[in-house]
Amino acid sequence: MRLDTSVLAALATAFFWTVTALSFEYAGRRIGSFALNFLRLVLGSLFLGAYGLATRGRFLPSDAPAAAWLWLGASGLVGLVLGDLCLFQAFIDIGSRIAMLVYATAPAMTALLGFAVLGEGLGAVQAGGMALTLAGIALVVLGKRGAGETPARAAGAAGGGRRARGLALAFAAAVGQAGGLILSKLGAGSGAGAMDPFAGTQIRVLAGVAGFALLSAATGSLRGVLGALRDRRALASLGLGSFFGPFLGVSLSLLAVQSGNAAVASALMSLVPVLIIAPSALIMKERVTGREILGALVATGGAAVLALA
Repeated sequence: MRLDTSVLAALATAFFWTVTALSFEYAGRRIGSFALNFLRLVLGSLFLGAYGLATRGRFLPSDAPAAAWLWLGASGLVGLVLGDLCLFQAFIDIGSRIAMLVYATAPAMTALLGFAVLGEGLGAVQAGGMALTLAGIALVVLGKRGAGETPARAAGAAGGGRRARGLALAFAAAVGQAGGLILSKLGAGSGAGAMDPFAGTQIRVLAGVAGFALLSAATGSLRGVLGALRDRRALASLGLGSFFGPFLGVSLSLLAVQSGNAAVASALMSLVPVLIIAPSALIMKERVTGREILGALVATGGAAVLALA
């Protein structure tokens, strides 16, 4: 059995993003979501710059063509800024459980956009594997109520207007994730002419930094971001999450879509809710439900089908 580069990169991305989720959960509780999102991209850009300097002799990807900057910059704004902002607001409006359930449609959105923009289709076996994976993820998400989610909101009792907005934002976040992946593949290319995924990711991250900088200036949030720099514990956790997230994870996600089907890669990268079960139980002493175990088994089976298809 031989797994191709896309599958390996997507699975590695899911593992890295699991570390990132645990690290950012701790940091976010201390400094807030906006400062977390802004600073993770700043740190990620520094990691990427250091890597580029060590491997290519360039701190910035100044050798990338203008078209790559355009597409990858748009990808960063769509996926890393707008998509994540929508997702975090959806957490507030409808709770993390329902928001993540809606967000789990991102691979399906990627499949639709991949077919419309890139002409990428899915075979019957791949479609079946994706369906199994998403069903397993849905079982896991439905089996756990997010931290800080009120029982009323978990039961869907949020106010009608707020609930509708939360569902729309969660769906927009899924579209943003899918759109970001497709735009990144357009910008970074694939096959023999593909650009270095770390250089391509740096362009995405720099666009994200610029986007958050403009938002912080417009909303007066810069003081809170600067204040977060005084929290050493949060910064340590943020640094760990940024290394495995915007640096390694996002770079390997780009490699995954460059070297294979974007929808399949997206489905494999969406396994974080499944992979996070074990560390949540062992480290955070959270109770694991039977539904979560069943969902993990179903999602793992679907991932195996996708990997071997």
